[in-house]
Amino acid sequence: AKPSGYRSYHMVVAYTVYLPEGAKRLLAEIQIRTLAMDFWSVLEYQLMYKKNLSGAEKIGKELKNYSEEVANLDQKMMKLRNKIDKI
Repeated sequence: AKPSGYRSYHMVVAYTVYLPEGAKRLLAEIQIRTLAMDFWSVLEYQLMYKKNLSGAEKIGKELKNYSEEVANLDQKMMKLRNKIDKI
């Protein structure tokens, strides 16, 4: 997890694009995150880029705490899904 609380799995992949002028090797970053963490990240993005937001530090701390709850909920939901898959 980042200091902000953000959690995702990042992968950097290399691939080749063939253009008329020749092959070009490119890199792409792929982020994998749960729906809950995606929602969390949208809120963090809004908080980071809002100008003159009073109480931003307090909201940031609250958001970080929620990242822990999101991670815990994700784990619980995976356990529940595994139970359902075994039925």
